[in-house]
This record gives sequence, C-alpha cells and structure tokens, in this order.
Amino acid sequence: MSNAFVRTAILAPEPPPSAEKGPLAWIRRNLLATPKDIVLTILALVFVVWALLHALDWLFVQAVWSGPDRTFCATAVQGGIQPDGWSGACWAFVNAKFDQFIFGRYPLDERWRPTLVGILFVLLLVPMLIPSAPRKGVNALLLFGVLPIISFFLLYGGFGLEIVETPLWGGLLVTLVLSFVGIAVSFPLGIILALGRRSRMPVIRTFSVVFIEVVRGVPLITVLFMASVMLPLFLPAGWTVDKLLRAIIGVSIFASAYMAEVIRGGLQAIPKGQFEGADSLGLGYWQKMRLVIMPQAIKLVIPGIVNTFIGMFKDTSLVSIISMFDLLGIVRLNFVDPNWATAVTPLTGLIFAGFAFWLFCFGMSRYSAFIERHLDTGHKR
Repeated sequence: MSNAFVRTAILAPEPPPSAEKGPLAWIRRNLLATPKDIVLTILALVFVVWALLHALDWLFVQAVWSGPDRTFCATAVQGGIQPDGWSGACWAFVNAKFDQFIFGRYPLDERWRPTLVGILFVLLLVPMLIPSAPRKGVNALLLFGVLPIISFFLLYGGFGLEIVETPLWGGLLVTLVLSFVGIAVSFPLGIILALGRRSRMPVIRTFSVVFIEVVRGVPLITVLFMASVMLPLFLPAGWTVDKLLRAIIGVSIFASAYMAEVIRGGLQAIPKGQFEGADSLGLGYWQKMRLVIMPQAIKLVIPGIVNTFIGMFKDTSLVSIISMFDLLGIVRLNFVDPNWATAVTPLTGLIFAGFAFWLFCFGMSRYSAFIERHLDTGHKR
C-alpha cells in the first residue's frame, strides 16, 4: 500500500451524519429503528392512552363536583349509580373544605387579614422577581423588612385587631409562612456559614463546620422535635416560645445548613484569578465578597439554591409531628369527618394537596430556569 493512499485514507473526511432533523427523525431513530422498538413503542402508547383515559374519566367525567355531604360522592354519578356503588373523584369534598384548606381554623370574620397579607405579598414579590423592575433596594426592604412586621400584626393581632393564636392557623397559610420565613432566613444564614467554613479563623471555621455537619446529619423531623420539645427545657422558668416560632426556627436552621454547602460549592468553582483580581484592586474582604465573588458564586449554583428551596417548601408538611397542620396536614385531618367519609375522599384530597404543592414547586423551578437564562452572559458551551 503506497504512502499516498494511506495519507488519503487518513485525511479523507468521515461520511456526514444523516441530514434528517426534527422530531419525526428523532422518533424514527429512537422509537421505530427496529421491529422490536416498534412493538415496544406501540405497547407503551397503548398503555399510556389507556391509563390517561381512565384517569381523566375518574378525575373529571365521573367526578362529583358539588354536594352537601358524602352521599353524593358515594352513589351519585351523573344521576345514576355505578355498578360498584362509588363515584369518581369527590371534588365536592374539596369544594366544601376549601376555605379550611387555605386558612385552617382561622376565624371566619377575620380571614380578610391573611387575605390582605397575601395580596401585599404578591404585590411586593412580583416586581422583585422581574429583573427590569426599578428600585430593587426599596422593594427588598419592603418585602423582607416591612412586610414581615405588618404581616405579624395582621395575622396575630394587636393594635385594635383581635388576637388569633397560632394554633388556630393552618392549611396553606402555615405552609406559606413557614416556607417564606425559612427561605428569607436560610439564604443569608447559609451564605454566612459558607464563608465561615472557608474562613482562616479556626474558631469561626470550627463552629461553622460543626453546625453544618450536625444539622445535616439528622432528619428534619428530629430538628422539629428538638425545637418543639427540647428548646423550652433550656429557657428560664415561666418562659414559653410559640409553637409556630419553634417550627420556623427548626426549618430555618435545617435549610441554612444545606444552603451553606450549596453556596460553598459555588465559591469553590470561582477561579483563583477572580480573588487575585479583587485583591489587586485594593478591595477589602467584605467588598471583595459582595462585589466580585459572591455574585458569581450564586449565579453558578442557582439550580442548587432553588432545589433547596423546593425541598424546604415540601418538607413543611413534616410540622405535623409537632401537632401543626399545614396544607397536607389539614387535608388529612378532614378525612375523619363522618360527613365526608367515603372510599374516594382520601385519594381526592391527596390529589388536591399534591397538585397545590406541585404548582408552587413548578413555579419556582420555571423561574429558576428563567433567571439562569437571563444571567447566562458567559460560560456558554
């Protein structure tokens, strides 16, 4: 074989890949490439269609949407009776208990107060989430400084408002209070712990490491139990701490330990040249972290931060261990109501609670993706 032929064979370009692109080409390559793939794809489609049709039929077609008690969900199906004697989903149960799912046992005449808090929260949160909205500093001060104070007096009472004890709170109200305060506290505390773990001061570094490892090493249920049962034992005689406040402390501490490790991962991903460049400008430690390092670190770990927030939002359901009733807890509590005791009531209630949790978590996930695209000004691959 001649050298010219060898050189020609080595330098010859590889045959171009298939010119077919688009979803149809992807389906042909991945789902219909061989007879076995075709059979498996057809079987999977048949199963998905069958399951989807039955689910839609149970959720919507055969469902009972209104009624004063369990008898409608037990027998009434569009004016007839099913052979097994049970209807589809009992949305009448959700409709009858909806206010309780949102406010818990909050007094009926005072529910305008949590409603007003929710409206104020949305009005301040929306411009905070829009990158182009002006006056972010004032917005942040109102959202994280002023609103919590106003919300406390509106929800709890005082200054002429009737006192509503926190044991009467429940449902989505408790879920949102726990998650919002937990997020607002755990994020800055996690940043401080992450910086402390990287500190050159032995005392600060040791404290941060011990705090993070101890809190991460126990389940959230244990943290909540300790905050509810053990914390009062360390207080002076006659002192009490509100149960909701204990839960907020427990959730915030637990989330801050995880947040610290997420932030620390972002700090470790920053090139050494960024630190050296900030030092060359004569910036102090806190100036360097605030203006140069921390913005880049947070941008790199946005998915991890939002993942921690989503996990904390869902973990608020664990407050039932200390006899508090969030959205899931208040839904489960109503299963024992004899007026709505049917075979389909629990499943319907759990589907409603699951959809509510999914709605909030999906919203946080989509906003995280939006922020990633908005801040993706470099490191593109």
